[in-house]
Amino acid sequence: MSNDQVISDLQLSASVESAVINAPLDTIDIPDWLLHLPDAEYQRCAPPDHKACGATTTDDGRPMSINVEEIAGGLIIQHYVAEVQEPHHCRMVSLSDVQTPGGWSKVQVVWDLSVVEQPDGTCLYTNDIGSRPTQGFLDMLAEQGLDFAEVAAKRQVGVVAHNQLETPLYAASMERKALAARSA
Repeated sequence: MSNDQVISDLQLSASVESAVINAPLDTIDIPDWLLHLPDAEYQRCAPPDHKACGATTTDDGRPMSINVEEIAGGLIIQHYVAEVQEPHHCRMVSLSDVQTPGGWSKVQVVWDLSVVEQPDGTCLYTNDIGSRPTQGFLDMLAEQGLDFAEVAAKRQVGVVAHNQLETPLYAASMERKALAARSA
Protein backbone atom coordinates (compact mmCIF):
# COMPACT_ATOMS: atom_id res chain seq x y z
CA MET A 1 0.00 0.00 0.00
CA SER A 2 1.30 3.45 -0.96
CA ASN A 3 2.07 5.96 1.79
CA ASP A 4 -0.32 8.37 0.02
CA GLN A 5 -3.16 5.81 -0.04
CA VAL A 6 -6.21 7.43 1.59
CA ILE A 7 -7.75 5.27 4.31
CA SER A 8 -11.41 5.79 3.44
CA ASP A 9 -12.88 3.99 6.46
CA LEU A 10 -11.18 6.33 8.97
CA GLN A 11 -12.24 9.90 9.55
CA LEU A 12 -9.72 12.39 10.92
CA SER A 13 -12.18 15.29 11.21
CA ALA A 14 -15.51 16.59 9.94
CA SER A 15 -17.30 19.90 10.36
CA VAL A 16 -20.30 21.58 8.75
CA GLU A 17 -21.15 25.24 9.34
CA SER A 18 -23.57 27.59 7.60
CA ALA A 19 -24.00 31.35 7.29
CA VAL A 20 -26.37 33.71 5.51
CA ILE A 21 -25.40 35.55 2.34
CA ASN A 22 -27.51 38.66 1.81
CA ALA A 23 -27.49 38.44 -1.97
CA PRO A 24 -29.70 36.79 -4.58
CA LEU A 25 -28.80 33.27 -5.66
CA ASP A 26 -28.24 34.28 -9.29
CA THR A 27 -25.41 36.63 -8.27
CA ILE A 28 -23.37 33.92 -6.53
CA ASP A 29 -20.79 31.82 -8.36
CA ILE A 30 -18.77 29.79 -5.86
CA PRO A 31 -16.06 28.50 -8.25
CA ASP A 32 -15.53 31.99 -9.66
CA TRP A 33 -15.23 33.41 -6.14
CA LEU A 34 -12.91 30.64 -4.96
CA LEU A 35 -10.61 30.55 -7.97
CA HIS A 36 -10.28 34.36 -8.07
CA LEU A 37 -10.02 34.94 -4.32
CA PRO A 38 -7.29 37.50 -3.65
CA ASP A 39 -4.65 36.38 -1.18
CA ALA A 40 -5.37 39.24 1.25
CA GLU A 41 -9.11 38.48 1.16
CA TYR A 42 -8.37 34.81 1.93
CA GLN A 43 -6.29 35.90 4.91
CA ARG A 44 -9.16 38.12 6.15
CA CYS A 45 -11.49 35.11 6.04
CA ALA A 46 -9.81 33.34 8.99
CA PRO A 47 -7.22 35.46 10.76
CA PRO A 48 -4.62 34.43 11.84
CA ASP A 49 -5.07 30.85 10.54
CA HIS A 50 -5.13 31.63 6.81
CA LYS A 51 -1.61 32.29 5.55
CA ALA A 52 -1.83 32.33 1.74
CA CYS A 53 -3.85 31.17 -1.26
CA GLY A 54 -3.56 31.05 -5.01
CA ALA A 55 -5.14 29.43 -8.03
CA THR A 56 -3.47 27.23 -10.61
CA THR A 57 -4.26 24.08 -12.59
CA THR A 58 -3.30 20.45 -12.45
CA ASP A 59 -1.00 19.09 -15.16
CA ASP A 60 -4.11 18.06 -17.11
CA GLY A 61 -5.71 21.51 -16.83
CA ARG A 62 -8.24 21.05 -14.02
CA PRO A 63 -8.73 24.10 -11.77
CA MET A 64 -6.84 24.00 -8.48
CA SER A 65 -6.90 26.20 -5.40
CA ILE A 66 -3.79 26.20 -3.21
CA ASN A 67 -4.47 27.16 0.41
CA VAL A 68 -1.93 27.46 3.22
CA GLU A 69 -3.35 27.57 6.71
CA GLU A 70 -2.74 26.59 10.30
CA ILE A 71 -5.32 24.32 11.88
CA ALA A 72 -5.09 22.76 15.33
CA GLY A 73 -1.47 23.85 15.66
CA GLY A 74 -0.36 22.24 12.39
CA LEU A 75 0.54 23.87 9.10
CA ILE A 76 -1.40 22.46 6.17
CA ILE A 77 -0.89 23.07 2.46
CA GLN A 78 -3.98 22.13 0.50
CA HIS A 79 -3.99 21.34 -3.22
CA TYR A 80 -7.73 21.47 -3.89
CA VAL A 81 -8.86 20.11 -7.26
CA ALA A 82 -12.42 20.78 -8.37
CA GLU A 83 -14.50 17.60 -8.62
CA VAL A 84 -17.77 19.53 -8.88
CA GLN A 85 -17.68 23.04 -10.23
CA GLU A 86 -21.15 24.57 -10.51
CA PRO A 87 -22.23 28.12 -9.64
CA HIS A 88 -23.97 27.05 -6.42
CA HIS A 89 -21.93 23.98 -5.53
CA CYS A 90 -18.23 23.32 -5.54
CA ARG A 91 -16.59 20.14 -4.25
CA MET A 92 -12.83 20.40 -3.85
CA VAL A 93 -10.56 17.46 -2.98
CA SER A 94 -6.97 17.76 -1.81
CA LEU A 95 -4.17 15.39 -0.92
CA SER A 96 -2.82 17.91 1.56
CA ASP A 97 0.65 18.28 3.03
CA VAL A 98 0.46 18.46 6.83
CA GLN A 99 3.28 19.51 9.14
CA THR A 100 3.09 17.81 12.51
CA PRO A 101 5.52 17.45 15.42
CA GLY A 102 6.60 14.19 13.74
CA GLY A 103 7.34 15.82 10.39
CA TRP A 104 5.48 16.19 7.10
CA SER A 105 2.77 13.78 6.04
CA LYS A 106 -0.37 13.78 3.91
CA VAL A 107 -4.10 13.70 4.59
CA GLN A 108 -7.05 13.92 2.24
CA VAL A 109 -9.29 16.95 2.73
CA VAL A 110 -12.67 17.26 1.05
CA TRP A 111 -14.15 20.76 1.02
CA ASP A 112 -17.76 21.05 -0.11
CA LEU A 113 -19.12 24.58 -0.60
CA SER A 114 -22.77 25.19 -1.47
CA VAL A 115 -25.46 27.85 -1.44
CA VAL A 116 -29.23 27.47 -1.48
CA GLU A 117 -31.83 30.18 -1.81
CA GLN A 118 -33.92 30.93 1.26
CA PRO A 119 -37.60 32.00 1.17
CA ASP A 120 -36.63 35.56 2.16
CA GLY A 121 -34.38 35.98 -0.91
CA THR A 122 -31.12 35.50 0.97
CA CYS A 123 -28.91 32.45 0.53
CA LEU A 124 -27.59 29.94 3.01
CA TYR A 125 -23.93 29.11 2.49
CA THR A 126 -22.73 25.75 3.82
CA ASN A 127 -19.05 25.03 4.40
CA ASP A 128 -18.53 21.26 4.80
CA ILE A 129 -15.00 20.06 5.54
CA GLY A 130 -13.86 16.51 6.14
CA SER A 131 -10.49 14.80 6.28
CA ARG A 132 -9.16 11.26 6.16
CA PRO A 133 -5.69 9.97 6.94
CA THR A 134 -3.27 8.43 4.47
CA GLN A 135 -1.32 5.28 5.23
CA GLY A 136 1.78 7.46 5.63
CA PHE A 137 0.02 9.56 8.25
CA LEU A 138 -0.99 6.43 10.17
CA ASP A 139 2.56 5.06 9.90
CA MET A 140 3.94 8.33 11.29
CA LEU A 141 1.54 8.15 14.24
CA ALA A 142 2.55 4.55 14.91
CA GLU A 143 6.26 5.45 14.82
CA GLN A 144 5.60 8.11 17.46
CA GLY A 145 3.41 5.84 19.59
CA LEU A 146 0.38 8.09 19.09
CA ASP A 147 -3.18 6.81 19.13
CA PHE A 148 -5.20 7.71 16.03
CA ALA A 149 -8.42 8.26 18.03
CA GLU A 150 -6.70 10.74 20.34
CA VAL A 151 -5.08 12.61 17.44
CA ALA A 152 -8.40 12.70 15.56
CA ALA A 153 -10.25 13.99 18.64
CA LYS A 154 -7.76 16.83 19.07
CA ARG A 155 -7.85 17.68 15.36
CA GLN A 156 -11.66 17.61 15.39
CA VAL A 157 -11.76 20.35 18.04
CA GLY A 158 -9.38 22.51 15.98
CA VAL A 159 -11.22 21.93 12.69
CA VAL A 160 -14.61 22.82 14.21
CA ALA A 161 -13.19 26.04 15.71
CA HIS A 162 -11.55 26.92 12.38
CA ASN A 163 -14.74 26.25 10.41
CA GLN A 164 -16.78 28.36 12.84
CA LEU A 165 -14.33 31.22 12.25
CA GLU A 166 -14.09 31.03 8.47
CA THR A 167 -17.66 30.19 7.42
CA PRO A 168 -19.32 33.55 8.23
CA LEU A 169 -16.28 35.38 6.83
CA TYR A 170 -16.41 33.35 3.59
CA ALA A 171 -20.13 34.12 3.35
CA ALA A 172 -19.44 37.84 3.80
CA SER A 173 -16.72 37.68 1.14
CA MET A 174 -19.05 35.94 -1.34
CA GLU A 175 -21.73 38.50 -0.52
CA ARG A 176 -19.38 41.42 -1.25
CA LYS A 177 -18.36 39.87 -4.58
CA ALA A 178 -21.96 39.10 -5.55
CA LEU A 179 -23.21 42.58 -4.72
CA ALA A 180 -20.26 44.26 -6.46
CA ALA A 181 -20.91 42.22 -9.63
CA ARG A 182 -24.61 43.06 -9.47
CA SER A 183 -23.96 46.80 -9.25
CA ALA A 184 -21.32 46.76 -12.02
